[in-house]
Amino acid sequence: MSLQAGTTPQDSPGAGLRIQIVDYRLGNLFSVLQACRQVGFDAFVSASPDQLNDVDGILLPGVGAFGNAMENLHQLGLLEALRTTVLAGKPMFGICLGMQLLFEESEEFGQHEGLGLLPGRIRRLPEQQLDGRKLRVPNIGWHRIQFTQASASHPLRNGIADGQHMYFVHSYYAAPAASSDCLTMTQYGNLQYCSGVARDNIVGVQFHPEKSAQEGLLFYRNWAHQLRERKEQIAESRLRNAA
Repeated sequence: MSLQAGTTPQDSPGAGLRIQIVDYRLGNLFSVLQACRQVGFDAFVSASPDQLNDVDGILLPGVGAFGNAMENLHQLGLLEALRTTVLAGKPMFGICLGMQLLFEESEEFGQHEGLGLLPGRIRRLPEQQLDGRKLRVPNIGWHRIQFTQASASHPLRNGIADGQHMYFVHSYYAAPAASSDCLTMTQYGNLQYCSGVARDNIVGVQFHPEKSAQEGLLFYRNWAHQLRERKEQIAESRLRNAA
């Protein structure tokens, strides 16, 4: 089926959009790649920094230790390339560890510098509640997400019910310096923490949308709509400038 200019099938909002899934040697990327393909993205896995400028969006997933991730990004030549490309306006979506890497620093196994794309730091989840009851760390399982007032009009939340359950696997959480950067909140024991972030061209979630059934897949679909709108705006701007 051919697509008319500016349109896309409802089940393939990512059609015609190239996505680089950044491979920095941590985590199984297959489920992320499959989710991208389900929404129609032309997605590929690569550790090359040279392709970052040639895609419509960058997906930074990952499961593992913060310090190891930053070292791998450095060794692969991706560290400065990611910073430069995203600061220049390229859309990025961080998932789980990938979301944590967006921040300035982490306290996981010492102090480690992050990408510094968002102000704030990564902290360890508490291991007990205020009444002394134990909490399991790592936190593994399904938990509700609540959208913040700051995210009321954000396109990433379109069609996703407030209080929806998403699948989490993590021992650390993000503490943004600016509350306006927080997209979703999640309760764990007595702690209410930021489980999703959004600022300008950067979005990220602590949970795994690719493992959170059709509701989780909506995050990929909504990001696809954002990327398509941005691509069309760039094309229109170029046409006006050429006229």
